[in-house]
Amino acid sequence: MHPKYQRANELSKLAIGAGIEVHRDKGPGLIESIYEKCFAHELTLQGIRWDSQQPVRISYKDLTFEEPLRYDVLIESCLLIELKAVEKILPIHRAQLMSYMKLLDVPLGLIMNFNSVKLTDDIHRMLLPGSAD
Repeated sequence: MHPKYQRANELSKLAIGAGIEVHRDKGPGLIESIYEKCFAHELTLQGIRWDSQQPVRISYKDLTFEEPLRYDVLIESCLLIELKAVEKILPIHRAQLMSYMKLLDVPLGLIMNFNSVKLTDDIHRMLLPGSAD
């Protein structure tokens, strides 16, 4: 089991609650950046530590460099949230989240699509392989 999995799992419930609160207030149909700002503010109001788009160390063979990673919200270094406002979550959205989770060594990720009538119908949970074993 990943050492951060239990905490990430607990935080995922709070993150979903924060997303529902934002969606209840703003509804569907807005652009992603509006939801991201509101979601981050809701986390702050709840006393949850988060950051976004931080540099990450990338290693490839004998090359190591830092690159700003354009993830949406990382909660307490263990739960990665990708916020979308799209018609449909596509396989590339899942692949992007998984790539970010691997680079950041984050055991759990959520994709929340705010462009839905009911947010809970369009939340997708992803586990880093081996995280919950």
